Amino acid sequence: MKQQLEAIKLRALQALDAAETPAALDELRVKLLGKKGELTAVLKMMGKLSPEERPVMGQLANAVRADIEAKLEERKTAINAAVLEAKLAAESIDVTIPGDAVELGHQHPMNMVLQEIKEIFVGLGYQVVDGPEVELASYNFTRLNIEEGHPSRDRSDTFYFTDDDAVLLRTQTSPMQIRYMEEHKPPLCMLAPGRVFRKDEADATHSPMFHQIEGLVVDEHITMGDLKGALVAIMKKIYGEDSQMRFRPHHFPFTEPSCEMDMQCHKCHGTGEQGGKVCSTCHGEGWIELLGAGMVHPDVLANCGIDPEKYSGFAFGMGLERMAMGRLKINDLRLIFDNDMRFLNQF
Repeated sequence: MKQQLEAIKLRALQALDAAETPAALDELRVKLLGKKGELTAVLKMMGKLSPEERPVMGQLANAVRADIEAKLEERKTAINAAVLEAKLAAESIDVTIPGDAVELGHQHPMNMVLQEIKEIFVGLGYQVVDGPEVELASYNFTRLNIEEGHPSRDRSDTFYFTDDDAVLLRTQTSPMQIRYMEEHKPPLCMLAPGRVFRKDEADATHSPMFHQIEGLVVDEHITMGDLKGALVAIMKKIYGEDSQMRFRPHHFPFTEPSCEMDMQCHKCHGTGEQGGKVCSTCHGEGWIELLGAGMVHPDVLANCGIDPEKYSGFAFGMGLERMAMGRLKINDLRLIFDNDMRFLNQF
């Protein structure tokens, strides 16, 4: 048995010296010291020895095990050090190599225009507010004096969530006028920008999702003259003093009287033509619709607990994308959403 133990030790030390990987080392550990290992097999023969031989062989077996375990730890340390050194060499970085230039981004052109508009209105005393995009029909339509059966409530125009048409993606930011008047008393002066959703076809001037900016002013003795004066001053601030604007009579259920405001087309300069063809931006009209506006309907004021006999007000709603088109001379609304870096890098 002594010769067997010496032979196992010799083979074990030679094999461990030759092991080069953690996997090979673990395989040797199991082969030598495991439950079915060579040393364990020899130790099972201890029962056949005489009482005098057992202590001697036991002591020798323990010494052999200790030598093998010591060699295992030694090789494990050496192999792990070699693995780490190889990994560090493979992952080394030459700090003298010039780094890649970091390209700095900038605001999206639409956000640039939105920020400019907000700064103008805040300077005039407007408070900027935000509200939910998933809205109740009562706020989006009913309390804005838009009755059942109105075309804007049709499923062909509006994204509804419920079968009873009670919950929807807001089609305008006008609900924020109702929410604001519920929580505040006149005098009121607020601006509500945000995303809105309608089932419009995507073309040069329309998108199923777009951004709208609603404004509301309520106080005593507010007139249509205040509305026109405010809008003209604001638009000239945005588009320049030479910009041409016009007002047209219109109808909105939540304002009375109502109007629409147009800006002369920046592409064809009001001619309706471009290179002998119909202007693709204004479709030959010569004008681009900017916003709808009007004096707040007395019923809308009453719906929010505001006395229409004492107070009056004006409201307006403008499409941010169209504002950006005019401000930055963009001729196709779809470019704003395409995320084409060639287009975005121009601004």
